[in-house]
Amino acid sequence: MVIDIFDSTLRDGAQAEGISFLVSDKIKIAKALDELGVAYIEAGNPGSNQKDLEFFKEAKNIKFEHSKLVAFGSTRRCNIKAEEDANLNALLEADTEYVCIFGKSSLFHVEKIINTTKEENLNMISDSIAYLKLKNKKVFYDAEHFFDGYKNNRDYAIETLKAAEKAGAECIILCDTNGGTFPLEMADIIDDVKANIKIKLGIHAHNDSGMAISCSLMAALKGVSQIQGTFLGYGERCGNANLSAIIANLELKLNATCLPKNNLSKLTQTAREIAEISNFKIARTLPYVGDSAFAHKAGMHVDGVNKNPKSFEHVDPKSVGNERRFLISEVAGKSTVIAKIKKIYPEIKKDDPRLNQIVNTIKGLEYVGYQFEGADASFELIVHKALGNFKSFFEVENFKTIGEGPSSENKYSASAIIKVKVEGVEEVTAANGDGPVDALNKALRKAIGRFYPVLNEVSLADYKVRILDGKESATAAITRVIIESTDGKNSWSTVGVSKDIIEASFKALIDSIEYKLFKENK
Repeated sequence: MVIDIFDSTLRDGAQAEGISFLVSDKIKIAKALDELGVAYIEAGNPGSNQKDLEFFKEAKNIKFEHSKLVAFGSTRRCNIKAEEDANLNALLEADTEYVCIFGKSSLFHVEKIINTTKEENLNMISDSIAYLKLKNKKVFYDAEHFFDGYKNNRDYAIETLKAAEKAGAECIILCDTNGGTFPLEMADIIDDVKANIKIKLGIHAHNDSGMAISCSLMAALKGVSQIQGTFLGYGERCGNANLSAIIANLELKLNATCLPKNNLSKLTQTAREIAEISNFKIARTLPYVGDSAFAHKAGMHVDGVNKNPKSFEHVDPKSVGNERRFLISEVAGKSTVIAKIKKIYPEIKKDDPRLNQIVNTIKGLEYVGYQFEGADASFELIVHKALGNFKSFFEVENFKTIGEGPSSENKYSASAIIKVKVEGVEEVTAANGDGPVDALNKALRKAIGRFYPVLNEVSLADYKVRILDGKESATAAITRVIIESTDGKNSWSTVGVSKDIIEASFKALIDSIEYKLFKENK
């Protein structure tokens, strides 16, 4: 089974709340999708905005190895000629080999939304496809609201598809635009469509009832040759069908071909790259590409995976470019800690006395409030230090923060003074920041930055605070801080615990910087 993947991240995905792509963002995502090897990249609607038109102009200078760019638009407007329609002519201006246009398959939408007759709607579909074909374009036809239209008026919905087929569409894509169709219901409808339509079919599912992935896979089993969706499921309302999961399921579970050979292992990295450009975090529990997709916490699960990965993993993490993780927590046994250490130092023996030392250190820190489940970098540093493989890059001798209310003269709310020793040299620096933690971060970087310029790449991505000891007064409670840092390519998390929130934050901050320096210099 061969399935063409049609990615609409740059068009349908851009309609998600909180996403606004620059032209440069769209170029980067298109290149990432091409490297992964999707068949088609729907890159935007040149008739709707100047940004998309500019993208298509710039994209002409890019050589795509695997993917075909697709310009998107609608059928002609009511009661005008196709050659007079500005949207159709914008598609021609985009100068792509393939175009995708949508039209109405629901009589309700025809009569109540675009306010025309069913005959004129059929003409709009036919005229638009025929005009684009006359201009030597290969045309995909998105049958918008098809499944809802079919359920309300089966005969008319099928008639719209026949109009597209007769006009010369390469492929007709059945759209579950409102995302309300169930997989078995969809299967029956596709069977009926196949009995009436002879050209290739595709599926375009939305996730409003949580069924987009299931419906897309059901459509594949029913013989459609194109699956549309967005990477990570971005899209309006509840999003579109999530291609990162669909691609993995097709190749690993249904033995389908939808990417170039061996490219499935690029899936996780592609997902992370697109998420970073989109300024969205990948949900940890997202199938296949999420950080927790192959994370094991319970001691029994860790023991099982160490004996045979199939005990608690349905596929090999490496097949999609992800990795197995062992989580350190109160429900994890000694075997979990040892398994996690062996991921860092595979050569270490089980009878090495240093293992017990590390386990006892971890358990002792957990007792006072540390949590390493979400702070792998801090855990790693403990292991490196215990095994004698860590060298100190700097030493903090003392620090002080001063709170200040912002004023017209001073936009910052805090200042920090820090004294450090780097390679035998003492440095005293001060910095202002938006709060004491930001001020400390800037002061520390300022103090050691000239020694370690690689730190210019690092920024704080997230900051979480949790009050642990409710028995203490609010001002003396144990506080745990987890900081997530990134250098634009990789992310890591560190933890600090103290009765003082600033001290807890500073511990996590120091771990973050030490981890980066260790990775760069090991």
